[in-house]
Amino acid sequence: MAHALASRAPVPCGAVAPVIFSGIQPTGRKHLGNYIGAITQYVAGQDRGDPAIYCIVDLHATTVAYDPVELRERVHDTTAVLLAAGLDPERCILFRQGDVPEHAELCWLLTSVTALGELNRMHQFRDKSAAQRELVSAGLLLYPVLQAADVLAYRAHEVPVGEDQREHLELMRNIAERFNTRFGEGILVVPEHRIPEVGARVRDLQLPERKMSTTGGSDQGTVYLLDEPAAIRRKFKRAVTDSDDPPLLRRGDDKPGVTNLIDILAAVRGTTPASVELELAGARGYGDLKVAVGDAVVERLVPLQERFRAIRADEQALEAVLAAGAAKARATAAATLADVRAAMGVGPP
Repeated sequence: MAHALASRAPVPCGAVAPVIFSGIQPTGRKHLGNYIGAITQYVAGQDRGDPAIYCIVDLHATTVAYDPVELRERVHDTTAVLLAAGLDPERCILFRQGDVPEHAELCWLLTSVTALGELNRMHQFRDKSAAQRELVSAGLLLYPVLQAADVLAYRAHEVPVGEDQREHLELMRNIAERFNTRFGEGILVVPEHRIPEVGARVRDLQLPERKMSTTGGSDQGTVYLLDEPAAIRRKFKRAVTDSDDPPLLRRGDDKPGVTNLIDILAAVRGTTPASVELELAGARGYGDLKVAVGDAVVERLVPLQERFRAIRADEQALEAVLAAGAAKARATAAATLADVRAAMGVGPP
């Protein structure tokens, strides 16, 4: 998703808070970048959204090679991580994308106002298609349109995303604006992104020029949410900084490794990078910074890991949460789809 935002999407009259929507992939193990850049925003959004809607996007996961059994396992893993992190099904809507067929139909209808050239220019499509050794699926090309359908189905005003999703959200906004211009103003809401001020792009600890990732990064530079405390501390102790002598504990474009560590520490403590820099002004060197970040991350993740193990063990309860969320989601998505079909002249009047 992506976007250089001019103004906030209007909140409907009478609403006391924005509708918030975000989707999360069930592929791969969730890491610290997912947690800081997205999951903590989801938890905070529960008290701001009216409603806050979070979707585990299993349909998106089918656009590249995958194992069906593993996909179902990952959906349960992701659901358990979100609940362990603090999502409350009584305060938000949490569901599985594949349980709400309105997403797929709306995606098809929105292709009528999506330019092929826009899809071909998406960085994610170019990167992922280049990495495919066999089939480059049409689903990979249409991925951003389904992503737009995910959000526009709920007339969401706000989309919590990482920095790397700006491009997709810009396309989403273009699709909504083009649809409204062609078929009727106000049918779809043009959404706004929400990127965290701190930790918007957590970097790989070994390759700080890259974002932390399960695919494009290094294993030792990626801190997984379920890593053992000793492994987490070890990864931070080995984190790449720089060769400044004496060490300079400050942020800057010329110090990506140090900046990444300071930003992570600020994010997990809920403070500012400036305050972290001030606190560490008397530190002996980068070793003190690495230890401080490792300890803070362990302190934050151990309670989550304990809750995860208890929640993940009950798959029947996880399915119940997803089914209840899907029922709530369908009520809204079906209403939007009915308006879109009527405006486009699809189906009976």
